[in-house]
Amino acid sequence: QVQLAESGGGEVQTGDSLRLSCAYSRLTVAGYAMAWFRQPPGKEREFVAALAWNGGRTDYAESIKGRFTISRDDARNTVNLQMNSLKPEDTAVYYCAARHGYSTSLPPKWDYTAWGHGTQVTIYP
Repeated sequence: QVQLAESGGGEVQTGDSLRLSCAYSRLTVAGYAMAWFRQPPGKEREFVAALAWNGGRTDYAESIKGRFTISRDDARNTVNLQMNSLKPEDTAVYYCAARHGYSTSLPPKWDYTAWGHGTQVTIYP
């Protein structure tokens, strides 16, 4: 099972930016689609963004389109989530996820099988 570890969370003001990173072992994660989910306080976990392994397909939640960008850094073995123009409603625990077998496409949002432990993002008004 691939191991994932998130970092980069923190507390910022409305309009600020944060960059989350998800570290993985490249030898074990080749061929995996990678994604970010989040769980706001008192709510269920929700999809944020996804990236096919070959980088050819991405998907974003409507609520963050145009503000967040998912990408992979092969030099650092990380999948990143650049978050700009942050809003208080972006406050959540952010989780990295992975699903094997999706090099060129994306899995159903419910079908991710590997998860990190999460990193807290808090946006103040």
